Amino acid sequence: MTRHPVVVYPPTGGGGRRVRIDASISGTAYSDRDLIEFLRRAGALEPEALSESALIEWRGGRPHDYGVRE
Repeated sequence: MTRHPVVVYPPTGGGGRRVRIDASISGTAYSDRDLIEFLRRAGALEPEALSESALIEWRGGRPHDYGVRE
């Protein structure tokens, strides 16, 4: 597994969270599925490790809360 620092920023007013892997913004995640795809593309970590990874820093809000209203 390649080690990449991952930052998931606070939810935006319109929903979604910006994701940075290493020094690059990967995009806006609206769900764990989006976050997993960004991580997969970067070769950052196995999707199963999403909830327990010490490499992911969730800033503002709760982990896995993307502020998306249905």
